[in-house]
Amino acid sequence: MTKHSQDLLAIRPVIASAKIYDSMSTEESFQNKTLRPIIKMHHDLLIAVFKNYIAKRKNVFYELSLEKQLAYIDNAINKDMKFRNSIKGMIIGQFTIEEYELYITNSSALNKRMMNIVKERFISSIQLFTKPEVLKAV
Repeated sequence: MTKHSQDLLAIRPVIASAKIYDSMSTEESFQNKTLRPIIKMHHDLLIAVFKNYIAKRKNVFYELSLEKQLAYIDNAINKDMKFRNSIKGMIIGQFTIEEYELYITNSSALNKRMMNIVKERFISSIQLFTKPEVLKAV
């Protein structure tokens, strides 16, 4: 393992609840060992990226009901390929070479897991996506 790989692994948070067992599938093990820590580490950045996504689409998100906001998040993650690829790039950019080599063997299934985790993070943090207050001149 290279120094770069060791450095990447060293900065990741430990997620005690993300267990790894010999009986797990390769995808589930990769999810718990690699994806979850990277996504947790980048939580604040992912939130900022989604806030920017909302702003670039004229803040329509803020006018929606909770149910429609959830659908908006799902649509952004699963249908907007430009946004989806941007998120994937942020996460893949934190892989070690070894992790990347494992990732490319089953990228489709791992991408699905990756996007589901990000979507769940957005949903569980939906209170952070409140309409920014307009500064009023005094």
